[in-house]
Amino acid sequence: MARSSAALRHPPAPVPSAPAGDFARQDLARQEQANQSPDTSGLLGTDVHKERRRGRGTLSNTSGRYEPVARVAFDDGWQSLEELPPFKTTVQADATRKIITRNDSPDISFDRSINPYRGCEHGCVYCFARPTHAYLGYSPGLDFESKLFMKPNAAALLEKELAAPGYSPRTIAIGTNTDPYQPIEKQYQIMRQILEVLERAGHPVGIVTKSALVTRDIDILSRMAKRSLAKVAISVTTLDAKLARTMEPRASTPSRRLEALRQLSDAGIPASVMVAPVIPAINDADIERILDAAALAGVRGAGYVLLRLPLEVRDLFKEWLMANYPDRFRHVMKLIRDMRGGKDYDSTWGKRMSGDGPYAWLIGRRFEAACDRLGLNKTRSKLTTEHFQRPAKGSEQLSLF
Repeated sequence: MARSSAALRHPPAPVPSAPAGDFARQDLARQEQANQSPDTSGLLGTDVHKERRRGRGTLSNTSGRYEPVARVAFDDGWQSLEELPPFKTTVQADATRKIITRNDSPDISFDRSINPYRGCEHGCVYCFARPTHAYLGYSPGLDFESKLFMKPNAAALLEKELAAPGYSPRTIAIGTNTDPYQPIEKQYQIMRQILEVLERAGHPVGIVTKSALVTRDIDILSRMAKRSLAKVAISVTTLDAKLARTMEPRASTPSRRLEALRQLSDAGIPASVMVAPVIPAINDADIERILDAAALAGVRGAGYVLLRLPLEVRDLFKEWLMANYPDRFRHVMKLIRDMRGGKDYDSTWGKRMSGDGPYAWLIGRRFEAACDRLGLNKTRSKLTTEHFQRPAKGSEQLSLF
């Protein structure tokens, strides 16, 4: 009989404004302090039966932090939970009015980006973009990977913004939040339309993805690369297909990502591999193997990012970790805290990507040593803005030359 044991162990808070999971987190803290085996199955109080979430990354669908109430499923005695349908992917149109997002973060190399989609069907349990779904009134858990939003007017909006009189070109980053080549891109082709606009305008772009679908656009990317207008990074978290399926259930397999890197490199497109995220005692042993395989595929650049657990991602990751690797739970979380100043996450500029402390230092030195051995990062692919031509407005006459 389907039953939400979390609902029985952790009833909703009597005060509606109390954040969901507070009591469960307090229980977890007491268990860890007492050196007991932590029970995280009710950490969020919204765990979903495995048959309903088959093929998804997270176990829960906790309410977003801006919601006034926390919703907890429970069996009312009529086996009603058994009648609930599985989570299916739905896609809605996002009526955004601007497509280029600006940022002034001092520890990243770009000041503007584009996200063709909100939410991501890849379902990566560790995704630091999950908390953004709370802004839409949805859960950063299962909603993030099943209730998706696409921006059908993205290409038209981009052309309009590039044509603005005050626009000054600099490299646009795509894939820094949600993946532009997630499965629904096959149908909507919004990313390809964006690339067509950027190519016509001679505008540089840097892409990050973990999908082999990027190879579909090699025709455009190779033409842009000849003018130093495009580069692509593919994230490879592990070479273990089983672990990859557990962490990122609907992303391309590791072998397909490596093959995509080979195809991009063969087409003359500057390609690099991202070992991201590095999770201590889960996939950190794969760092050297990933770099070896990527170098054989022809890449000449590499980077890494340490696991980040902002906001709701923290509890979602802990719940996943306890469900899949209960014997490593305490060890993994201790290593994470050792690299984050004793906390689950430290958002300090310059530290949030690479962490701090002896273990973080060791990961960094291992990565650098492997790159030196393989000859990676010896040169950097620089993109240029010298080809930029402001798109003509609809009312302007096009030039003949």
